[in-house]
Amino acid sequence: MLGNFRKKIRRFKSLLFTSFAKLTIQGRVIFKANGFTKLSKTTHLGENCHFNGFIINGAGNVVIGDNFHSGENCRLITENHNYNGVRLPYDSTNVIKDISIGDNVWLGRDVTILGGVEIGEGVIIQAGSVVTSSIPPLAIAGGHPAREFSRRDEEHYFELKKAQLFQ
Repeated sequence: MLGNFRKKIRRFKSLLFTSFAKLTIQGRVIFKANGFTKLSKTTHLGENCHFNGFIINGAGNVVIGDNFHSGENCRLITENHNYNGVRLPYDSTNVIKDISIGDNVWLGRDVTILGGVEIGEGVIIQAGSVVTSSIPPLAIAGGHPAREFSRRDEEHYFELKKAQLFQ
């Protein structure tokens, strides 16, 4: 009985988080948020996206592909202070850079992605990583800054994709 009650609470929280996130995004998009999620008006989502706590900061465009999954407390930062301006340590202007995330990407818990980064299809980013530069398709990357340290089995990946075996 307690397990059934917990499931109902999780469903309610997911409905609440998803409803809040939909207030911040334009268009009709179907996705699921199981934790506090704040998207932006310049966010474009593919199908079947799952967020477990995700925040986008800044005015840059963010494109997220199909079958995206994030761990808790992930953050994308598309805007930063201009440190090459006319004042120190930075001036009053901002530098805006877009972020692009391919299909079938999985971000572990507490991942931060900075502006100007492209994450390729099928990439896995290890928990706690800070992504400062682009990651190629099918890479498994991690660290601070995140670097590729392994690769997915390409044949296996494309077999699963062809069979449309998505989570």
